[in-house]
Amino acid sequence: MNAFQPSKPPLQPVEQRRTVPRPKRHLRQRAYQIMALETTAKVAVNIVISAAAVSALVQLLPYHWSQQDKLRRVRTEVKVMEGRVQNLQTEFTRNFDPGEAKSIMQQKSFRFDPNQRPVILMNQEQTGTEQSNSVP
Repeated sequence: MNAFQPSKPPLQPVEQRRTVPRPKRHLRQRAYQIMALETTAKVAVNIVISAAAVSALVQLLPYHWSQQDKLRRVRTEVKVMEGRVQNLQTEFTRNFDPGEAKSIMQQKSFRFDPNQRPVILMNQEQTGTEQSNSVP
């Protein structure tokens, strides 16, 4: 019982898995290279898009400035015209006011009402000098 017994060969040989060392360092380095390439491509595309945007702005700025200048001129003309329109409206309402009709006719025709006496204003300094000149 305590004797050595012959060992029995296994029926199927136990397969030893062959461990092939993976080049992990190489795979990581490859992944970093791909990420660097992808990041470089993104940066390059963003630079191209930014350059196109800056170029478009440079071309549009003179047009924008000229449009602002035209708008400024139009606004000043509108202000001038609003003043003229206001004057014309007040003159129009005055022309069609029945109380002002007589005075307007006198202004336009340079005739006076027969009941109205002309008043001539004289400057006191001129009258004094004229009297002194006329006295011998």
